[in-house]
Amino acid sequence: MRDFRDAKTMAKTLRAELNRHGLAEVTHSQSLEIVARQFGFDEWNILAAKLNAAETSRADGIALEAPTPVLRIFSVEKAKEFYLDYLGFNLAWEHRFEDGMPLYMQVVRDRTVLHMSEHHGDGSPGAVVFVPMTGLEAFHRELGAKDYPYMNPGIEAVPWDARSMTVIDPFGNTLRFNEYQ
Repeated sequence: MRDFRDAKTMAKTLRAELNRHGLAEVTHSQSLEIVARQFGFDEWNILAAKLNAAETSRADGIALEAPTPVLRIFSVEKAKEFYLDYLGFNLAWEHRFEDGMPLYMQVVRDRTVLHMSEHHGDGSPGAVVFVPMTGLEAFHRELGAKDYPYMNPGIEAVPWDARSMTVIDPFGNTLRFNEYQ
């Protein structure tokens, strides 16, 4: 779930979507003002001050961020088929030191960021990634509507007052999509 620290990203997305749908020609500044009002502030400058305060709130300057798991892959084609085509992630970037070298790439869907690597020693096959989310039923329906014959995940109740859907990628890595009740 997004919070005020995502305000700039939200403004950018709002502007792009309104323009894409032809609903309004919104400037970046206007979209920032709209997002500030959505968070209950009179104007962007007030929200910007809150953002700045959040960034500098620790006296020692330490601020841990969400980790990014690195998953080992053995086939770029199979990884893209699974993560992009089936799970609906977007390719953010990919890197090779030179032609013929192993690939390292990043995929993103909403706030979930995953790195994938063909490099020996980066990650171990069989890793487990726990993905908190909302909209598990809709995501389950989305996956069920896709032509991907290798996976047919179900939703199950789990002991921590949540529901979970588990998928296993072609390399033995497990993703557990979890929605708390």
